[in-house]
This record gives sequence, C-alpha cells and structure tokens, in this order.
Amino acid sequence: MTRPFGLLAELTYACPLHCPYCSNPLNLGDYREELTTQQWRQVISEACELGVVQLHLSGGEPLQRRDLVEIVRSAAERGLYTNLITSALGLSARRAEQLREGGLDHVQISIQSDEPTASDRIAGTPSFDRKIAAARLVKRLGWPLTLNFVLHRGNIDRIAGVLALAEELDADRVELANTQYYGWAWHNRAALLPSREQLERAETIVRAERDRLEGRIEITYVLPDYYNKYPKPCMGGWAHHQFTVSPNGDALPCPAAQPLPLPRANVREHSLDWIWNESPLFQRFRGTDWMPEPCRSCPRREIDFGGCRCQAFLLTGDAARTDPVCVLSPDHGIVAEAVRAANEPRRPVAAALTPRPHPRDAG
Repeated sequence: MTRPFGLLAELTYACPLHCPYCSNPLNLGDYREELTTQQWRQVISEACELGVVQLHLSGGEPLQRRDLVEIVRSAAERGLYTNLITSALGLSARRAEQLREGGLDHVQISIQSDEPTASDRIAGTPSFDRKIAAARLVKRLGWPLTLNFVLHRGNIDRIAGVLALAEELDADRVELANTQYYGWAWHNRAALLPSREQLERAETIVRAERDRLEGRIEITYVLPDYYNKYPKPCMGGWAHHQFTVSPNGDALPCPAAQPLPLPRANVREHSLDWIWNESPLFQRFRGTDWMPEPCRSCPRREIDFGGCRCQAFLLTGDAARTDPVCVLSPDHGIVAEAVRAANEPRRPVAAALTPRPHPRDAG
C-alpha cells in the first residue's frame, strides 16, 4: 500500500452543460447537500497530511461554487499543485484574476467539438464561443492550458479539426479521451460507442499530428476500453495512488464508484486517514488477494489489477468479477457484443442521445 498523491475534489455536480457522456452519477438529487467551505478546508488539510501533492478541482462545474477562490487559496497555502477542470462557463476576466491571485496553477477546459454548431449541440447549450474566449484568457494570464475533448461516435471524425483548434489556441496539452462508459455515458452507450473504422482513422491522424507537433503540444489519446485486449488498471490499482471526494463528502477510490454496493465512507463522519487506511470501502479491492480466477493466476494481475471494478459491476452486476473488457474474462462476450453492434454496417453515425439533466431537475 502506498500513500495517495492526488485528490479529485468534486466540488458540486451543478453544471450549465448537459453532455450525454457525463460520468457523474444518475441520481443527482442525492448530492444537493454539499460540503461547506470550512469542510473542504478540512479535507485539504487532511489530504496534505496523507501525502497528497496534487488537487484537481472538478464537478459538475466547479466555477458554480462561489467559494472556489477560497478553496484554491487554502490549497495553495498548503503547497498543493492545483488544477481547475472546467467547462469555462463562468470564467470571467475578474474571476480568472482572482483565481490567479489565489494561487491556481493550471486550467483544463473541456470543448465538445471544433466548430460551434456541433459543440453547442453536444453540450446542450450555446457555449463554444465562451469556451474559446476563456481559453485565450487562460493563455493571456500565463497559465498552462490543457484542452480536453471527450470523443464519441458523434464527434470523433472531427479529430483533425479538433487538433487544429488546439494549435490555434496555443494549448500546452490536449487530451483526446474516448468516452468511458459510466454515468450518463453508460445510459447512452449504444449511441456513443464509435466503430472500429472511426477509431482507426482517428489513430492515423493522431500519430501524424503527434509527430508534427512534437515539442509544442503534448497529445494524449485514450482508446475506449471496449476496443482494448486487456483492461486499464483501475486508477493504478484500487485505492493505490489517488482518491475522490464527492460534493456530499463521500470519499471514493475512483470517481465512478458511487453505484457499487459497498459501505460508504464520508468525510463528515471519518478522517481521511481512517478512510484511506482502514475503511472497508478502500480495503475491498486493494492489492490482489481479492481476485477471482482468471485474475488470481494471471501474470498481468499486478499490471491491470483485474481491470475496472466499476465497469465489472455495470456489465455483470458483480464488482468482484474480472473486467469483461479482458479477453480472458468469462464475461468478455458482453463487450464483444457491444462492439459488434457498434460496427453494424447500417448503424447511423448519429443516434438519439439522452442529455444529462441539471441537478435541480433531478428527483
């Protein structure tokens, strides 16, 4: 067991966007009672004592928190590296100046596509022009800028334009992250999962652009799990390097773990030290002793740690099973069938999507 180095602080699930691939939980109404400013200060203090050095401020939309500057300042005073993960809606010049003065180190902005109509349609609200203006503001104020584009069947064919936009905005880093299927993305999987042909075209473009932009823009390209032979390691191992605190104070080994039928661990009731070192939730899948076959005897067991526990639960109903993404999993046929359906010759590129609701509309 190691000490954590990263904390993802999901300050609120409120968000002005309605992206159909949002990984936040479906039951948004359960997260209305958010931690106070003082409670977040306590979380930050305890995280530092655990060894955390990076604080990622996310949501929802963290700019919806009026106390965001105070939270940033509290983290900066403790020496944490702070990263704002944002849609950029609400990042006015005045707010940006306050965040810079408060000690914010880095800004990551999500953009849904490279042109206004498509981007606004995916986001569910007019937002493209404000995102571009915010990206330019970030660079003007001297912050490193990461642009995050979540890829799916409806926008992956725009990847050349996406990279051209990143170059125009002088981004330092670009994340081309194919949708992973949790939350609303799981609900919309049939419409979001790209075809193999789309992925191959995208990879060709990414390889060429990586070579051309080497030394100028760092490009990260993440395939959908469903097209990999082996699963990704679950957060580098369950409760191994990082953890999440959700808006209501639930501490989680990964941001998608809310639906798992496991005991809760909440910062209102327990210290982070107890949660990380002793809680049943964080102990449940830590290490390799919990593994069933074929993971238990697999030479990859300390490489991918059995894959994603949340994905195993969503696909099989049992979080302790081998991730069905793995070709060695007895449940791999579930993933193979989803991939087969995504590659049906007559399947349309665009399909009906259910947008993420605003928390105030959730029951």
